[in-house]
Amino acid sequence: MQKRTDPTLLRWGPRRSRPYPSAGPPRGPGPTSATSSHQTPLSCLGPHASCLDLWREKNDQLVRQAKVAQDSRQFLRRQQLAQDALEGFRGLLHSLQVLETQEQLGPRLECGFRGLWDSVLHYSSVLRELLPALHHLAGLQAALWLSTDCLGDLTLLLQTLNGNQSEASEDLLHLLKTWSPPAEESDAPLTLQDARGLRDVLLTASAYRQGLQELITGNLPMALSSLQEAASGLCRKPVLVQVYTALGTCLRKMGNPQRALLYLVAALKGGSPWGPPLLEASRLYRQLGNTAAELESLELLVDALSITHSSEAPHLLIEVELLLPQPDPALPLHCGTQSQAKYLLASRCLQIGRAEDAAEHYLDLLALLLDDSEPKFSPPPSPPGPCMPEVFLEAAAALIQAGQAQDALTVCEELLSRTSSLLPKMPPLWEDARKGTKESPHCPSWVSATYMLQGQAWVQLGAQKEAISEFSRCLELLFRATPKDKEQGPASNCEQGCMSDVALQHLRVAALISRGLQWVASGQDTKALQDFLLSVQMCPGHRDASFHLLQTLRRMDRRDEAIALWWRLEAQDKLPQENAAWSLPLYLETCLSWIRSPDHETLLEEFQTSLLEPCDP
Repeated sequence: MQKRTDPTLLRWGPRRSRPYPSAGPPRGPGPTSATSSHQTPLSCLGPHASCLDLWREKNDQLVRQAKVAQDSRQFLRRQQLAQDALEGFRGLLHSLQVLETQEQLGPRLECGFRGLWDSVLHYSSVLRELLPALHHLAGLQAALWLSTDCLGDLTLLLQTLNGNQSEASEDLLHLLKTWSPPAEESDAPLTLQDARGLRDVLLTASAYRQGLQELITGNLPMALSSLQEAASGLCRKPVLVQVYTALGTCLRKMGNPQRALLYLVAALKGGSPWGPPLLEASRLYRQLGNTAAELESLELLVDALSITHSSEAPHLLIEVELLLPQPDPALPLHCGTQSQAKYLLASRCLQIGRAEDAAEHYLDLLALLLDDSEPKFSPPPSPPGPCMPEVFLEAAAALIQAGQAQDALTVCEELLSRTSSLLPKMPPLWEDARKGTKESPHCPSWVSATYMLQGQAWVQLGAQKEAISEFSRCLELLFRATPKDKEQGPASNCEQGCMSDVALQHLRVAALISRGLQWVASGQDTKALQDFLLSVQMCPGHRDASFHLLQTLRRMDRRDEAIALWWRLEAQDKLPQENAAWSLPLYLETCLSWIRSPDHETLLEEFQTSLLEPCDP
């Protein structure tokens, strides 16, 4: 590992006779004309005062000003005072930078990072008054390295500060607990945050970061221990909300939902941000089977994400949140955007059969997505959600389920008009596909599913001719589609947006059965029989296709074929049922529910009675 060397420490070499530079002519160019009143060079503040005295006077003044800003209860005044204090500190730093002396500092130390700190601490043992300042500087360096993930350098620094020269511990939390910065002298310059306060912030931030990492990798006992360490530290309420939420996630995954709920309640009482604990609460209630509480949590999540939070006053202290990693959508605590939360709510309502609520939420979601001010839609966090066209398909399915067929047709038309813009490299739709255009693998499944949903909407509106026409368009495009993944079976999943072979098979079966049922309704059993036979050939184990075929054969008095099919169904029922490792898109699951035969067992008993009874001579 490459060792990092802080060039400012090199100026503290042994050839210095004084710990601080004396006042003298500034080196290099002075402040520019744009320099603020806070940036007056220290050398201009008085002819008789030493640089240290001038710096301390200005520093203490700014520290007092910053503490007044922290104590102010008026937000605007606190914000202005904090901004002024920060500008003052920047000006003081600028003054120190133009006061570099011109004397040679001697050759650079080539002893590496640890050797450099060893040398500095060695000289501080002679000049004991430097020790608190050195630990303070080490705390600032540690904060910088923790925030930039330089954990190896941070570990070496803490080992050096703790005096562990051999067989040192590499446990960052242990090293931070062991580190004991010396107390500052009563006559030391004023500081906003001493070394011990920095150590406590570093300990809390490190514990939380380590707990999150263990949570992601699945090491739940270690995650629980680290997160509990973070919860016991001093941190502001927004960070405590995150820590409690992470503890709730960890305990839920460890099978302790009641303790998880206690932490989530504590997180919600801690104030904003409410998003992460509400999302985690919805997952917990779903695991417990409390659907009402789950949906209520999702509704509150949507409301919470719609609130615009006002900007805070500038940070004057190094807080825990400044040392945490940037929000990552892959993290279990990422709650996403308002549209993503709205999707979770809408899709869950559709899954559990609350069709009217689902339809309302999907319409609200589409309004959000079509609003230019809303960020581009991306799959909701955990579990991965659908792409944009599939959201339209789910919305149309929910509207049909809720009896709003005309609205479903409008959504389908909107999807067909927008598909080419959503997929920039996709060729024109079905009409050009008929001419043999090389289509994107996404196009056939999405467009054909749109046609099938339009067909179902026309069925609900009683327009049989239009329904059959849409189902036929769907099938024509589907039979031209080639799935990207040629493998059959549960594991045949392909990239997001492109249907697996299993999903395409079920989409074809759903379209065939849907059209077949319309042929039955119009009295054309021969055409219905063809569609049902084809659906069984394409998916031999599909029970709904087999039942519709059985009913048609019985109705057409094709007794021998019906009996043979009945025996196959009986044998199939006696086989152990395997749980499918694959999952179908939600809109397709909804479509398949519309063609499902009710009460299979009763139908089989009726067939047994009617088909197997002796024929009249």
